[in-house]
Amino acid sequence: MDSILVSPKKYGVAVSLCLVFGTLGIHHFYLGNWIHGFLDFAALVGGITLIAASDNSMLVGLGVMMILADIVHTIVVTIMLLVGKTRDGQGLVVVYPGQFK
Repeated sequence: MDSILVSPKKYGVAVSLCLVFGTLGIHHFYLGNWIHGFLDFAALVGGITLIAASDNSMLVGLGVMMILADIVHTIVVTIMLLVGKTRDGQGLVVVYPGQFK
């Protein structure tokens, strides 16, 4: 088995943040993935803004698509966290308790 470098970030904190604030990208900020977190946040806020501020049905549809893409992305990231396949901003694996024992 290859040597796996383990992240000092807490698995429970990352999963909790992802489940509660996943579409906002807060878990990415915690893990040090700043660009990823910003893109998650921008997708949600941008989607809500397009829906709320537009009379154009095409822009409303774009806003809905942005929010749905963010939700799907959050589900995928949550699953990756739960199975121990997520890396932090340093490239270290965020492991669940007992993953490499």
